[in-house]
Amino acid sequence: MSEGAGRVRWDAEEYARNSAAQLGWARELIAKLDLEGHECVLDIGCGDGKVSAELARRVPRGEIVGIDSSEDMIQLARSSFPPAAQSNLSFILRDARELGFEGNFDVVFSNATLHWVKDHRAVLRSVARSLKPRGRLLFQLGGRGNGEEIFAVARTMIASAAWREFFKDFQFPWSFYGPEHYEAWCSEAGLSLRRAELLPKDMVQRGTEGLAGWIRTTWMPYTSRLPAERREEFIHEAAHRYALLHPGNAQGDLTVCMVRLEIEAAKA
Repeated sequence: MSEGAGRVRWDAEEYARNSAAQLGWARELIAKLDLEGHECVLDIGCGDGKVSAELARRVPRGEIVGIDSSEDMIQLARSSFPPAAQSNLSFILRDARELGFEGNFDVVFSNATLHWVKDHRAVLRSVARSLKPRGRLLFQLGGRGNGEEIFAVARTMIASAAWREFFKDFQFPWSFYGPEHYEAWCSEAGLSLRRAELLPKDMVQRGTEGLAGWIRTTWMPYTSRLPAERREEFIHEAAHRYALLHPGNAQGDLTVCMVRLEIEAAKA
């Protein structure tokens, strides 16, 4: 779905096990769509397919197409949600910057995906072409300030003697934009921006093991640079460093402060 996501190898089954926070946020976002049951919806960054399946249940007379740039994700989504189970749901391997649709969709939806993309202008142009007249989009993605405390841990680690040899030319892979960027980009794409706002969101993980699972699932730009035999060491060091700086509650749950950028726009 993006430059960053396309260069790393996703472990689709690992993602399915460690994406409860993303699913919870997606359900909150789906409720804001106010679907009537007949819409054709494109889900950008469908991952393992469970969010697309939630959408399909909301539009029994409509259609859901989930796209992702990871072949492994698409294969898992297709096997988990075959046409026989939900005939209004399909999955396609596709890049968000080059969707290849022309006026097919009433709604374009995306949750927890587009911060992997640098070129949001290209995404919005492609989305505008994909929408029917008066079609609309609703995105939620990592926004400015997202995960600052945990990414500070990563910055400290990759500068340390133990790890810096693996990160000499490392560039931060995610793009965390603010609302002001979308004001210009939507206009350029022929979209009318209705709302753009930054929303604080807490991600809660069950102790250091839960946090390590999330890191293992999403930090491939870091871990892919390491020898295979040292990846778990890096993951657990990151989780334990974070827990020392930001101790958990009485139950041991760890909270990571996230910031989501939520965008609502319509085809002009």
